[in-house]
Parts: sequence; structure tokens; C-alpha cells
Amino acid sequence: MTTSLLQIEHTLANHDARKNRLRRLLNRAAVAVILREVGGETEVLMIRRAERKGDPWSGHMAFPGGRMEGSDRHGLDVACRETGEEIGLRLVESDRCIGRLSEIMTHFQLRRRATVISPYVFRLEREVKYTLNHEVSEVIWVPLGFLMDRGNRQRIRWDRIGIEIPMSCYMYKGRRIWGLSLRMLDELLELLSRL
Repeated sequence: MTTSLLQIEHTLANHDARKNRLRRLLNRAAVAVILREVGGETEVLMIRRAERKGDPWSGHMAFPGGRMEGSDRHGLDVACRETGEEIGLRLVESDRCIGRLSEIMTHFQLRRRATVISPYVFRLEREVKYTLNHEVSEVIWVPLGFLMDRGNRQRIRWDRIGIEIPMSCYMYKGRRIWGLSLRMLDELLELLSRL
């Protein structure tokens, strides 16, 4: 089943994305969930984070984004700024933000407060050349049709402080999509499953 960008845009226009009530007390971050249509297939842009010592998301599949800084007015500024910094894609007015997904919170970690992440969905309708910074090893476009096919869903066991936790994931061309990124995608996929 293929879902057009126009259908997604209409669906997101009527979607009431949840905001975290603790957002003002916690660290803030935002990501850009960028969609495009190629040959009648809608795809989502994902990055593979570079392998870096001390980075808890080292090597993971993710969306471009990062922490809010003092110069950022709101989450949308963060998503746009970080996308430009990480992959060289300057989101401009024609790359419309067509909606938001619900905010999610990271786990509390030793010496770190949890972070509330705001996902913004963009519609990209132009060709782009990417310039990756040191945080990103590659850009991958993943077809939404692949993600919507529940037969492609797998299970992994995640070791969290000595406890193995079963979690869902996708393997796309040898890259595992799971965790926070999958939680964001699952909300989008749930919305699209109602079309």
C-alpha cells in the first residue's frame, strides 16, 4: 500500500500531537522527520549516527536533530538548525513543515536529566546534495511501504543495565531501526494505517 505525501499532510493537519507536561523542566531537543515522494513511493530520511566513544546513540539510526540552544526560539528552529548542521540540508520555506508528532522523553541517565524530543514532519520536493558532519556517517531513505508491512518487523533483546528487554525493530539494508526513532515512526505509521 502506498500513501501519498498529500494524504500524509491532510492526516497530520488533523492530528493532535501530545506535548509533555514536564517539557519546561527538562532538557529539550527536536528532530526533523523528512518525507519525499519518489516514483509514487513515499520515503522517510534517516541518518546513521557516527561511531563515537561516549555517545549513547553511537551508530544508531535516527532523524537529524539535536538539543535546543539558547539562540533557538522553539523546537522548529532546533530541527531546522540541526538538519543543516548534521547533513547540510537547509530546510527552507518550500520544504514545508506539515505537522508534528507527539513529544517523547528519553530515559533518565546517571548525571543527565531526561530530554523531551519534539518531532517535526517536513515535506521535501527537491533534489539535495548532503554534506555530512562528524556526527553522521550516512543518509538513508527508507520507504514507508517497507515500514508499514508488519511482516518486516522483528524483535531484538536490548541489554539495559544488565536486564534484557525485548524490543521491536526493523532491519533495512543491514541497518537496525529501533528505540526512540521507531517510537516516532510508530505514531506516524499508526496514523497512516487509518487511511
